[in-house]
Amino acid sequence: MSVGIRFPSNLFGHPTNKRIEAVNSELEYWASHSNAPVTRVVFGHFPMSFTTSSEGGQRYESVFARQSISAYLCGHLHAKVSKQLWRHHQMRTEERSSSFWEWELGDWKESRLIRILAIDGGVVSFIDQTLKQPFQTSILITYPTDSRNMNMLESKKGPPRNDINVLVFSEELIVNVSARVFDSHDEFKIVEEMPLQLVDSSSANKPLFHAKWNAKNYMSSSPTRYWLQVFVLDSNGKKTLSERRPFSVEGKIAILHRPWLNRLIFEVEWEDAYKVLLWSNLAFTILLLFIPQIMYHFLTKKPSYQRWALSVLTSPVQQRKAWFWLVWFLMEGANSKAFCFCLSLYVLWITQMPWFWGHATSENGEIAQMYVSGWSIPSFGMTNYKLSSPDVMVITLPFLYLVVLPVVVLSYGLYAERAAAYLRYHRRAENRANTADTTAAAACFLPGFPGPGALMNLSCKNKMKFVLIKFFGGWTRKIILLACLITAMIHLKLSSMLMSAYGSTPVALSPPLTWMPLLLLSVAAYCTMLPVG
Repeated sequence: MSVGIRFPSNLFGHPTNKRIEAVNSELEYWASHSNAPVTRVVFGHFPMSFTTSSEGGQRYESVFARQSISAYLCGHLHAKVSKQLWRHHQMRTEERSSSFWEWELGDWKESRLIRILAIDGGVVSFIDQTLKQPFQTSILITYPTDSRNMNMLESKKGPPRNDINVLVFSEELIVNVSARVFDSHDEFKIVEEMPLQLVDSSSANKPLFHAKWNAKNYMSSSPTRYWLQVFVLDSNGKKTLSERRPFSVEGKIAILHRPWLNRLIFEVEWEDAYKVLLWSNLAFTILLLFIPQIMYHFLTKKPSYQRWALSVLTSPVQQRKAWFWLVWFLMEGANSKAFCFCLSLYVLWITQMPWFWGHATSENGEIAQMYVSGWSIPSFGMTNYKLSSPDVMVITLPFLYLVVLPVVVLSYGLYAERAAAYLRYHRRAENRANTADTTAAAACFLPGFPGPGALMNLSCKNKMKFVLIKFFGGWTRKIILLACLITAMIHLKLSSMLMSAYGSTPVALSPPLTWMPLLLLSVAAYCTMLPVG
């Protein structure tokens, strides 16, 4: 990108048609200018799940599948997310089915993770480890490969190879290297143990150990039946064991159960998922604002609805259906037209207008505007040019799901709880007066019912105690107010993160993002205080 957006709006890679074509041309060159088979491995920064389509709708995956690369290696996500993520891409091109592996590695900067990768007879294998002092002996089995995340499709495999190859890196002299084969179908008993010999052509930088075996003995319908482990003994008498891992001499792939984080990050196309998550949230919020107004307009004018509401309210609580409480929540929550108008105006604002301003490209750079569709950079006169979308999902999705939607729901809850408090008070008053006129008491459900402030008379010696009683109300209101406090804390946390990223002053002076959610919650809490006195 000619203009780089600062963290956290730098989540995605944004290839162009020109860049994708350059990669395709490079891969085609090595396919047509070599007499020997070429194993092609592509390195990149961003995982495919966090790489957008080009302006022409092209993607790297189709190029990699068409050119039959072995693996794509990437990083970007850091070890805080995961130390290693992987995915087996299977795609159908115009000519044939093709596949490649995608392997992610955690960061070097903070976690000191390194990857040792080898190509042995066209197959690619690797190990990842944390670089420590003193250097730990590293064992990389280059063949047979791990059937869980290194094998290719069976159609790409020739006859089984009758050898084992292992790279051993150590600061000490290696005295002995041996390999053991285990049978998982027989309680992991040792099937065969064989010594490995140092290959004569090896050097200190390429310490290759080799052994022959009969691969046909390990042909199996299960790619995880046989497991291999290598044992290394150095001149100091220290023993080092490799990870025990499954193999398949036929090249079968064992896609085992992976952690949910692996599937979520690597198997979801977040460019498309962001659009679904964004607009489904906005659509639900808009419906939550407008449906109660439509119900309010049509239902309250019908006498049949009023009779039904009164009959339900006067019936025992256990006889009321769940959908009745939903109607109660929507109708009473949206009873304040002025407040609902403010909520609707705010939601419409964040769909079309800028959320906040900030230094999007550098600490001293020009002030840019962030919309739900991305950053608007005023450079080069392109005031409508949007950058870094869907990168802004790390800002928009937490704000919409953890702040905006809860503000709407909690505001409705405060108004509905006030109506319920009115009803409870009237029932207690009627019980004390021993009156049978329950119809008048239940009428507080109906929109437009005047508050019973004139009837409520509490004797408070302390003015502060009086205000607190009015503000906090009963237990239901206290719980809703606690949820409001949690939402406000989440909002302040998100705002502080944006201030540290894009500048304190411009973000703090952006009312749509910084002040409006807090203001709306405060107004809702104030307007729903019980008018006791």
